[in-house]
Amino acid sequence: MFQDIFPHKYDNHYKPDAVPAPSARVLCYEGKGGYLGADGTHMTCAEYRARGGKGPLTYLFSIDETEYYLCTEDFPAGTDYVLEDNVRSRTDLPADTVFAHATGASLDRWYRSNRFCGRCGGKMEHSKKERAMVCPGCGMTVYPRISPVAIVGITNGDRIVCSKYKRGYARWALIAGFSEIGEPIEDTVRREVMEETGLRVKNLRYYNCQPWPYSDSMLFGFFCDVDGDDTITVEEDELAEARWFSRDEMPVQESLFSLTATMMEAFRTGNYPK
Repeated sequence: MFQDIFPHKYDNHYKPDAVPAPSARVLCYEGKGGYLGADGTHMTCAEYRARGGKGPLTYLFSIDETEYYLCTEDFPAGTDYVLEDNVRSRTDLPADTVFAHATGASLDRWYRSNRFCGRCGGKMEHSKKERAMVCPGCGMTVYPRISPVAIVGITNGDRIVCSKYKRGYARWALIAGFSEIGEPIEDTVRREVMEETGLRVKNLRYYNCQPWPYSDSMLFGFFCDVDGDDTITVEEDELAEARWFSRDEMPVQESLFSLTATMMEAFRTGNYPK
């Protein structure tokens, strides 16, 4: 899956006093795009400075011995940005490069959205002890947003429910949805399935989880069995289609980049919790 960058090692320990070495990588984002060089790499700090970048750099994380910093202002002149979806779809890029690019973009969105306090309007400051933004006026503390999402494989013997969204992602996928306030993730599974397909489910089996920085989320994958009537009633505001697929009908997944694709392939091959 997306986060599986072995043998590389991701370290997100917070280092507020870190000073970038010339070889450190600098991540720059604007709008829906981020800088990525023609050779498929992120610019070094030395290159950032040579191109006229003078702004402060915020330490993000390291992968192996390489540290990554975020540029949030004073972008270098002539910087070329690549749309996030284009980076995600480039199979020629190393997994750790795509992972760094997407994770940095998630943190960039969070920093940009929390420059001012939502309680008193004061200017936020970086915490000295943890990755958080703190208001020096009222003391409000804001942490990076991570929204829980349930990904659900609804099974009935050798069949599984797949759906297509009305907008956005065009391929077949599994039922999915965000948790509501105060809702256990298992209840999210039951509610989303009922809302989108009209089905009741039982025998929930946890499969795996996946950080998904593209929507600032943590995905939790479950398989479950249909409980009673297996007639699907499609929630037409969100879904274009939903139906039962037999194992023989399941398409082979070209990539196991996402938890959804991994779960669909696991069902197709019979390698899933029953």
